[in-house]
Amino acid sequence: MPFRLFYRGPLKSNGKLKDKHEIRLKFHPQLADLWKQERMNEFATYLIKYPKDTGEISILYTVGEREYACLVSDRLKIYAELDILFLRPSEPGQILIKGDIDNRLKTLFDALQRPQNENEAPKNDLLSQTPNPCHCVLSEDSLISRVSVTTDTLLDAKNDDEVVLIITVT
Repeated sequence: MPFRLFYRGPLKSNGKLKDKHEIRLKFHPQLADLWKQERMNEFATYLIKYPKDTGEISILYTVGEREYACLVSDRLKIYAELDILFLRPSEPGQILIKGDIDNRLKTLFDALQRPQNENEAPKNDLLSQTPNPCHCVLSEDSLISRVSVTTDTLLDAKNDDEVVLIITVT
C-alpha cells in the first residue's frame, strides 16, 4: 500500500534530536490523516493499546511520556521501501561535492522512526508540541528494505538549508 509524504524545510547533515523531532512532527498530521482513510480500516485495531498478557498486537510504543503509532512495525513483521525525490538548492549531479547526502538521509531516516529510547524522546518545549500518540512511519529504521533517491534542483529555495522531499512509502 503506497502513500506519499511531503516535507519542506531544513534537513541538516548529522541533525540533532531537536532537528529530527521537528521533522517527525511535520509528518505526524499527514500520517494521522492516512489512518482516517478507508483503506486503513482493517488495520485500525492495531492502534489500540493492548495489555501485554493478551497476546494481541499493538503498533503503539511508549517512549518517555508519549506513545508513538508506527505504521511499519517490527511487531507486524513488515518492511518499507522508500522512493525519495530530494530537491535542494544546488545543481543536479553535485550530490557528493556539496550534498553530504548520506548524513542528511540518516537524519531523515531517524525522523521517520519513533524515538528508540527515552534519551531520544522529546523534552520541554518539544514534548508539549508532541501529540499523543505521535504518528511515525517506522518503529525502527532497520525496517527500511530499499531506498531510491532522485535529486534535483529546488528552484525557489529561500536559503541553502531548505529542501523539499516527496517520499513514496511502500
